[in-house]
Amino acid sequence: MDATATDAETTRQQKLLNGPLRQTVLLLALPVFAEQFLSFCVGFYDTFLAGHLSRDISTAATAAVGVAAYVGWLASMLFSMVGAGTTALVARARGAGDMAEANRVANRSVAMSIVGGVLFVAIIVPAAPLFASVLKLEGTAAEITIRYLRFDAIGMMFTSVGLVGAAALRGCGNMQMPFWIHGTINVLNVLVSTTLVYGLGPIPRMGVDGIVLGTVVARTSGGLIMIAVLARGVSGLKLMPREFHLRGETVRRILRVGIPAAADGAIMWSGHFLFLRIIGSLGEAAFAAHIIGIRIEAITYLPAVAWGAAAATLIGQSLGAHDIERARHAGREAVLQCGLLGVAITLIFLFGAEQIYTFMHNDPAVRAAGIPAFRMVACFQIPLIVAIVFVSGLRGAGDTRYPMLITAFSTFGLRLPLAYLGGVVLDGGLIGAWIGMCADMLARGVLVAARFLSGKWTKIRV
Repeated sequence: MDATATDAETTRQQKLLNGPLRQTVLLLALPVFAEQFLSFCVGFYDTFLAGHLSRDISTAATAAVGVAAYVGWLASMLFSMVGAGTTALVARARGAGDMAEANRVANRSVAMSIVGGVLFVAIIVPAAPLFASVLKLEGTAAEITIRYLRFDAIGMMFTSVGLVGAAALRGCGNMQMPFWIHGTINVLNVLVSTTLVYGLGPIPRMGVDGIVLGTVVARTSGGLIMIAVLARGVSGLKLMPREFHLRGETVRRILRVGIPAAADGAIMWSGHFLFLRIIGSLGEAAFAAHIIGIRIEAITYLPAVAWGAAAATLIGQSLGAHDIERARHAGREAVLQCGLLGVAITLIFLFGAEQIYTFMHNDPAVRAAGIPAFRMVACFQIPLIVAIVFVSGLRGAGDTRYPMLITAFSTFGLRLPLAYLGGVVLDGGLIGAWIGMCADMLARGVLVAARFLSGKWTKIRV
């Protein structure tokens, strides 16, 4: 890295540790927000394409895309075992001025992500029929889902590298590079998926298979670009053969922080998968309406994850620089800024539910099931944002065990029993089942906020 680049990195680092906090949080969050929006567009566009295939296959295709999204979410949760530890340790090292340690963590993390991605493919390919069976999908829906999952797993293998590489870059305060990489993924997904679904020139129409193949091409390209960027070197991080292995204390430190984060994700995912099974018992229309609702609600995650990433970076680096007060203020400021966006999202969901479902699906039964339920869930977006941002901040500090316990309680103590009671026992349909989801979001928001405001996370050693 030349002297000019080094000077630029030093200046950026000083701004992170000493600049005006409100401005610093905003500048860190905005590139991640744009990145999250582009990531959302990948899933949104896939769901849109599925919902606008011929009516005899659109509902089955929407179910397949939705199941793949849940499995992809599981992959992301498991990959967070590496990503959470990566961000926390890189940020601490960067804040302390120890770039050799930050680079060591980044190299070990990418090596672990490659192994994790390969293992994920090895598990999902033979297990795909099990997912369809557990969710009670039959006939065409089951056949499409199995094929979709197997293809999609290949792309998720490369997503693993992209997620962990982005985690390392964010730990250094570089939010721009992940944005550009995800921008490339989004453009490729739209172009390739559309071409394969509808055909172009000598390329035949592939229907639903074109959706997943386009996504695989985009994700694979994103992972390869991330490897190329880190191989060249950026923000003081560079892939180095002598550091690219899975041995030593650094790997144990990454896992010490990351395993509870992965357990948190696995608990949440398993609960949500059981929740999806409850939804599946309500009928095909309710299931498709749920998939659309979850895809649209992902809009809330865009700012929440972005401001959570800003909080994690600032908290980790501030703790590395022994500035505990700045770390505390960073988390609170991130929640405040994101909460203001949450108000706007709540109003859009509440008053735009009918237009959203009309746009997303051509089946009146799907719209009838989804619109009233979506209006209800709109009212719980603020607690969801509070939970996501503060959990990210806690992970940036290395506090991953307490959020795991909260997730276990809210998911298995509230979401699942209330969903079964409201949706199945009381025959409340989708809106009855989503009562459990709303209770889960409210409880997590309150409990995670209490943990952060207590300040006990400032004493965590990583």
